[in-house]
Amino acid sequence: MEITKLQQEVDEWIKNIGVRYFNELTNMAMLTEEVGEVARIIARRFGEQSEKESDKNKDLGEELADVLFVTLCLANQTGTDLQMAFDRKMKTKTVRDKDRHQNNEKLK
Repeated sequence: MEITKLQQEVDEWIKNIGVRYFNELTNMAMLTEEVGEVARIIARRFGEQSEKESDKNKDLGEELADVLFVTLCLANQTGTDLQMAFDRKMKTKTVRDKDRHQNNEKLK
């Protein structure tokens, strides 16, 4: 699914179920909270911190989806076309990093 379609799906959900968008500042705080939940899972499941019993059933995919959902909300309410921005970013990274990672001794 294209990002544009995801943005439309989120917008329809907000209008039909969510009533309205939270303001941008609230959504930014929510995004930070969701990223923190992803960080907690990664740090405990894949990092060196021990995982609490209550955290073992947390679904990383669900938390990443929360990050995506709030990101899409922010894009919608600020008039950002994420598909265009993502495509542009991939082009920039491809040109800029074409040989950079291939020549990085740390990655071999």
